Amino acid sequence: MAITMNNYGLTWTGKTGVPRATVCSYDKASAEDRKKKLEAGGCTRVEMHPIKVGELLEPRV
Repeated sequence: MAITMNNYGLTWTGKTGVPRATVCSYDKASAEDRKKKLEAGGCTRVEMHPIKVGELLEPRV
């Protein structure tokens, strides 16, 4: 039986209003943890997105 790993990236708006995106991928638990930390740090519009291996997200304007 094959085990598949789902990868996630994050996009958010920083405290200064600049759109940002992760340059790495996370497993689901790590992405959720990172999302909580970004929100606690004052970032807004923090969103998790499923991504494929090697795919990079663009910041959302």
